[in-house]
Amino acid sequence: MTDWKDVGALADVPLLGARKVRTATGCVALFRGADDRVFALDDRCPHRGGPLSEGIVHDGRVTCPLHNWVIDLTSGKATGADVGATRTHAVEVVDGRLMLDFSALSARKAG
Repeated sequence: MTDWKDVGALADVPLLGARKVRTATGCVALFRGADDRVFALDDRCPHRGGPLSEGIVHDGRVTCPLHNWVIDLTSGKATGADVGATRTHAVEVVDGRLMLDFSALSARKAG
């Protein structure tokens, strides 16, 4: 079951940039690629919890600003040998608005 919520305009996220959304269970980083594709990940690097929303977005990935770990925006996996991942979230663009699925966030709060 999905729980879509409007979290802002696509225009609020710069190309090759990010925007942070605060939720009751932690922050989610929304990323916008050069091709306007949008991705959502927990705003925590799997290495040391660095703020991915402050990282550099490039080639479908984000580089953590703390220790340069590179995270795939589609899977949330860090590049390299099985070094960890951050949780991804469903996000869609509807009429220029960013719709984030809060169902996983709500489940985390309940659990």
